[in-house]
Amino acid sequence: MFPLHPHGDPARRLTAAAGGALLALLATPAAAQTQAQMNQQAGAAYQRADAQMTQAWRAFYAEMKKRDAADTSRGGGFGYAAAALASQRAWLPFRDRQCVLESGEFAGGSLQHMAQLQCLAKVTRARTQQLKGIQWTK
Repeated sequence: MFPLHPHGDPARRLTAAAGGALLALLATPAAAQTQAQMNQQAGAAYQRADAQMTQAWRAFYAEMKKRDAADTSRGGGFGYAAAALASQRAWLPFRDRQCVLESGEFAGGSLQHMAQLQCLAKVTRARTQQLKGIQWTK
């Protein structure tokens, strides 16, 4: 038996909590029911992540170009923009190959495409944070 609690009967609290969870579940949109719908949702999440990364990349690359233009102490700049571009160009095939590898768990199955899209979104969000994190104060 449950000990008495100052806030009421434990069974009543448990029932109310379960009812609240059920109401919250019923109020949320229905989850995807078919593999095609889940693939579409994963694809849309990747497209959003890619758009955010592209925006972060453009801002980052513009900043690197400005740094190069402002730095004349090393005979024309450090080469921030060139290094950034090389890094991004190397990252793109890494992302693609990494996600082929991660989705290989489901190779040949109906989940493989969705797993690859989910990986692309995850790795792309991480790259976005990485680009945003490369900020200097001077």
